Amino acid sequence: MSLVKEFKEFVFKGNVLNLAVAVIIGAAFGAIISSFVDDIITPLLLAPALKAAGVADINKLVWGTVKYGNFLAAVIKFLIIALVLFLIIKAVTKYSKKEEIIAAGPSSTDIILAEIRDELKRKR
Repeated sequence: MSLVKEFKEFVFKGNVLNLAVAVIIGAAFGAIISSFVDDIITPLLLAPALKAAGVADINKLVWGTVKYGNFLAAVIKFLIIALVLFLIIKAVTKYSKKEEIIAAGPSSTDIILAEIRDELKRKR
């Protein structure tokens, strides 16, 4: 098999394309979360703490040369992203389990037991 053909098969498999789409959507989602934290959470919820520290922007919180405000903003963003992903994965898992139960049908053991039952009925 030629290298070009192998590469083409690899690139056009569903997993690679799905991964590419996921990365692009993830980047956009990260931008939305950054805006959410910077433009909504920080002004509304963290404003009292920032005023007490004498800072108008969380990114300007410093202790000497340590910019812990940036770190706090990154932690908040991470927690929000982790929570949303947890909820999405939980919903998808719940939906997938229902589909598996519906699509599964009788197991091989159930089929064998039904055959034994039918054979016993015929012998009587």
